[in-house]
Amino acid sequence: MKTNEKTELILKGSIYKALLYLSIPIMINNLIQTLYNLIDGIWVSRISSVHFAATAFVWPVIFLFISIGIGLSIAGTSIISQLIGADKIKEANEHATQLIVLTVLCAVIFTVIGYITTPYIVKLMGATGDLAEYSIVYLRITFLDMLFMFLFFNYSSIMNSQGNTIHPTVFSGISAILNSILDPIFIFTLNLGIAGAAYATLVSKILLAVVSFIHLYKGNSMIKPNFKGFKFNKEIIKSIVEVGLPTSIGQSGAAFGFIVLNMFIGSYGTATLAAYAMVNRIISLISQPAMGLGSALTAIVGQNIGAKKEERVKEAFNKSTLLTTLIGFIGCFLLLIFDYEIISLFMQSKDDPSVIELSVNYLRYISWSMPLMGIFSVLQGLFQGSGKTKYSMTMEIGRLWFVRLPMILIFKNFTTWGASGIWFSMSFSNLIVCLYGFYIYSKGSWKKSVINLQSL
Repeated sequence: MKTNEKTELILKGSIYKALLYLSIPIMINNLIQTLYNLIDGIWVSRISSVHFAATAFVWPVIFLFISIGIGLSIAGTSIISQLIGADKIKEANEHATQLIVLTVLCAVIFTVIGYITTPYIVKLMGATGDLAEYSIVYLRITFLDMLFMFLFFNYSSIMNSQGNTIHPTVFSGISAILNSILDPIFIFTLNLGIAGAAYATLVSKILLAVVSFIHLYKGNSMIKPNFKGFKFNKEIIKSIVEVGLPTSIGQSGAAFGFIVLNMFIGSYGTATLAAYAMVNRIISLISQPAMGLGSALTAIVGQNIGAKKEERVKEAFNKSTLLTTLIGFIGCFLLLIFDYEIISLFMQSKDDPSVIELSVNYLRYISWSMPLMGIFSVLQGLFQGSGKTKYSMTMEIGRLWFVRLPMILIFKNFTTWGASGIWFSMSFSNLIVCLYGFYIYSKGSWKKSVINLQSL
């Protein structure tokens, strides 16, 4: 389907068709990435459960840094899609150019800061012994791929805003397959251990960024950033920051919260941390259809708000909610029925049997909130597509800091629930944040475009 035909579908075609057309490639892409993470975890877990725990332990730190890139990417999708919906292609190109330069600067700065401060960060988080050693090695190498990850975020946001979700999926899939092939070679054949997993990812991300930008300029994209005679445009930077900053703060706040959460979970022992990490990866795998629909909704909402089609936005939101809820219930039942078999498949190391037991217990708790996770993704898609990212920010931060962490503290200090208190808190927080999201939706403040289209 050509770019103009995708825009026609988003603005005038069947909502279900538009949702499925845009979301299926995103689902496949997210599925591939999650499978890659699971495969990565399986290879690392073959060394030991401590090695696997180290990759989970530092992930919130990585996410804390890349949250800026995610925020900028979401800002790009929201603003560029609204400009496309308003048929302002020249302005969309200008915004894309400014976005990429701003992103590159952030990535370089974060890479340098992250690489230098890694040992201090790991120590501050409370890691000691082998967990600290492996965490430092893995985290430092991972920081080196930040620039290439950010560039791919830019490419994806530019493509998604046009309704092209297929090419980002294809390129990301190839990168994930390459990473899966390199993992055992780097980890075992070259005997690099946990560092090998990080190096395999670095090589894959570099190739992903290069191929993506070649396609951006050689393909049929209507958006082609031009850096000739580049100068920063204060108004464009301001609009990008206004939309991207709340998302970045929300993502950063959530990431920092997960760092604190990991510290709480780690206090129950490495086995509990490993169980938490494994189940989260499995849940992430099952959640991909709902997350794909939420991401697809961002472009649909953006273009239709730009075209001033409010009722169509409401229709897209309602149908997305229906689909994600249905998918969530199916996922819930599958996880509850095959809980032990699923955990045993993905946890290859049997050096600590308690990890399996803890994982099954966590899976039974979190499965019930699968429909809520889907609704959460749809609400995020609505707020991000409309550019009202302050609401997605409050949902991200509120779920963790105002519900989940306080509940975990209460269960830890005033009950004998043990790790089950963590698992219950994870599920209950999803219910509270969805109720808040529907309240914001009912107020209708998301309807107005985030940029002044009349002045462009």
